[in-house]
Amino acid sequence: MARYKDAVCRLCRREGGKLFLKGQRCYGPKCSVTKREYVPGQHGANPRRRPRKPSDFAIQLRQKQRARWIYGVLERQFRRYFTAAERARGITGEELLRRLEMRLDNVILRAGFASSHAQGRQVVRHRHVAVNGRVVDIPSYACRVGDLVEIREKSRSNTKVLESLSGAGSRAPLSWLEVTPETFSIRIVAAPRREDIDTDVNEQLIVEFYSR
Repeated sequence: MARYKDAVCRLCRREGGKLFLKGQRCYGPKCSVTKREYVPGQHGANPRRRPRKPSDFAIQLRQKQRARWIYGVLERQFRRYFTAAERARGITGEELLRRLEMRLDNVILRAGFASSHAQGRQVVRHRHVAVNGRVVDIPSYACRVGDLVEIREKSRSNTKVLESLSGAGSRAPLSWLEVTPETFSIRIVAAPRREDIDTDVNEQLIVEFYSR
């Protein structure tokens, strides 16, 4: 299954802000955005480098790329999400984010059983997760309202899962997820609304990018 395998910290620097792709490291002093506040590349730190005013296309492209990196989706798959959202009822941009939020690896992250999307993907790929009693190892699996997502019983002592769960206590609970840490289970009680999604992207610019 295709995925991005290069260094992810350079992606945050390219977008000019934290995308929280490395979990807890992003909150500490080792975060590369904090240490090197300039774009990656040979001339990124050149003090004589004059940043050019971005065009409308560049602004739209950056928002699309930002959403892709945050959710860990490659271009072809992201385009399929957009096409499906465009055909669905409702606002295209909000429907796009809703479909990305309902991915299984993202549900694991939002519930606090992983500290990053990459770790959520790994938890799913290593067969630690069951949906409605059946093992699912596809990170892009589209969850539905009413689904019961659980960490399998033999995987509940997994160190990464326990560490992520202990660090998730300070997060505000999500209205569309019913998380029961004692039983390592998640019930999807509703589809996420735009106000429930705190992803820092402008979805309208993504719609404009694909509508050119």
